[in-house]
Amino acid sequence: MARPRRPEDLAAQLTEAIAPRAKSLIITAYGDAVLPHGGSLWLGSLIELMGLFGMSERIVRTSVFRLCKDDWLTNTQIGRRSFYRVTDSGKERFAAAERRIYAPLAREWDRGWDLLLVPPNALDAETRDALRRELTWQGFGAASATVYAHPNCDEAAMHRSLAELGVADRIVHMKASLDRAEGFGALRDLVRGCWDIDQLEHDYAAFLDHFRPVWAAVDAAEALDPAACFVLRTLMIHDFRRILLRDPMLPPDLLPADWPGQESRMLTRNLYRRLAGPSEAFLMQAATTANGPLPDAQPSFHGRFGGLETIAAG
Repeated sequence: MARPRRPEDLAAQLTEAIAPRAKSLIITAYGDAVLPHGGSLWLGSLIELMGLFGMSERIVRTSVFRLCKDDWLTNTQIGRRSFYRVTDSGKERFAAAERRIYAPLAREWDRGWDLLLVPPNALDAETRDALRRELTWQGFGAASATVYAHPNCDEAAMHRSLAELGVADRIVHMKASLDRAEGFGALRDLVRGCWDIDQLEHDYAAFLDHFRPVWAAVDAAEALDPAACFVLRTLMIHDFRRILLRDPMLPPDLLPADWPGQESRMLTRNLYRRLAGPSEAFLMQAATTANGPLPDAQPSFHGRFGGLETIAAG
């Protein structure tokens, strides 16, 4: 039987396979690693961290400039050093994503639905397209050109998006519940018309193909390289996030048998728990803020996935 590959070898292989864009990867790194430690980072530290993924200094500088324009980050200059902090708007967006990414495995569905109704001719074409993109990113499905549906939506994030797009007063938000007497047959057909279930299933399967070998390598390693753990943790959350935030988190009754989404979440939880300690040690040593070393992680960080110490201490 072939021995599992070393985690550091898989880190390099996955960086090439996933090929993350710099701007998106920086968002992942800030949301996953920097924000729990206060949300601010010296540009030099960010350049070094992104260098682990093959990102050049030039592309990192260009990316943080664009993230400032998009109101994700704000820049503070102290002497010759630049420090980039998450904006209040960025914190709200990160909080909405965090509630979904790091949630415990167990979920309950009361068979309720959130419906957003767009009156005909209420929006111009550009605004309508922007609304569709934003709602799709939040996991809404288009039941028609004017009706969006979600069985588990984040209402705070949804209302914030409508307000940011300037359409809150033109969209009707309604609650609905499933008629249990009718069963799930017609609803399953509707689900396949509203969401690209096949693409989500394909993406989750690819995620499992990427990170099952990482679990085997980490589980077999006598010692873990902290920098490699940071790279693997960041790539895993980056890959998982881009799928999960398009996933409406449909209840099992509405999904195909052997749905890989729950298995992907379980793998992410277990692997994150193993990588968290070494990757945090690396981050604390490698990163600098305007006030010196990173502050300790906030207590909420240790509650991710139902508790990071659960397996590490077991």
